[in-house]
Amino acid sequence: MYRWLALLMGCGAFGQAPLPHGGGVRAGSLPARWLTGGPNCIEVPDWQVHEYNPDLYIIRESGCTNYEKPFLYLLFGDAKAMLLDTGAGKTDVAHELTGVISKWLQRNQRASIPLIVAHSHSHGDHVAGDSQFREQPNVTLVEPALEDTQRFFGIDHWPDGKGQVDLGGRVIDVIPIPGHNKLSLAYYDRQTGILFTGDSLYPGRLYVEDFQAFVQSTDRMVEFTRGKIVAHLLGCHVEETATPYLDYPVGTKCQPDEHALPLARAHLLELQAVLHEMDKPRRVAMRDYTVWPLDTKGQ
Repeated sequence: MYRWLALLMGCGAFGQAPLPHGGGVRAGSLPARWLTGGPNCIEVPDWQVHEYNPDLYIIRESGCTNYEKPFLYLLFGDAKAMLLDTGAGKTDVAHELTGVISKWLQRNQRASIPLIVAHSHSHGDHVAGDSQFREQPNVTLVEPALEDTQRFFGIDHWPDGKGQVDLGGRVIDVIPIPGHNKLSLAYYDRQTGILFTGDSLYPGRLYVEDFQAFVQSTDRMVEFTRGKIVAHLLGCHVEETATPYLDYPVGTKCQPDEHALPLARAHLLELQAVLHEMDKPRRVAMRDYTVWPLDTKGQ
């Protein structure tokens, strides 16, 4: 059953460090739990901001604002900052972000920093706040369209090419991973060793629009991470409970016993194996996520 794992171990596929000293990447911390949306929404803020480290912030939208509860990521370099996604529904994401950036500027004794607003993909629960950034001074909005995305990140060939953006002493690699959505992207932060996987891999229902593209994109992520240090895989949602093989129903606002946000490269290797063993697209519940092709009619 795990012959693929033995083969991978024999060909140097894993990111290895010579000693257990942190892998040479910048460390950070994750919260013990997230405020997900109740049960009393009056007491829950619209956004929860967590400082992973002084230059990376994880921002989660409350389930009281929108049941999707997406995660947004804000990364700072020496020259620029970058926000991944703008939230779901009617939000005040720009106001929330202004507060976080203002505190970062004050801490770093800076007057301003240019902001790039990019996306994990183009679904509505990840681009709803775009209009709040469009035409704002000192802000570059990468429109969630193929041509704009390729041009901005320098991706010469879609989906087999790669791009990158330099925030100033912090290079982010950009990998096209269509399948969940035609514009899905993964971002690898060399500084922290985090791979941001959007809605393509997270603790929840991995909705697949184009199955063959999803398989190929999973292969692409496996190949890209080969030999690299991967501290975490961070997606944009949590839909699983802490109980293995059990998820929260669609529309759940409050998730008091939810799965932890981070996954590992082992989950990516597992997903690759599961996809390659399928004779046709079908739903498969794994311990920490479910593969959920949208064209199977429940099969």
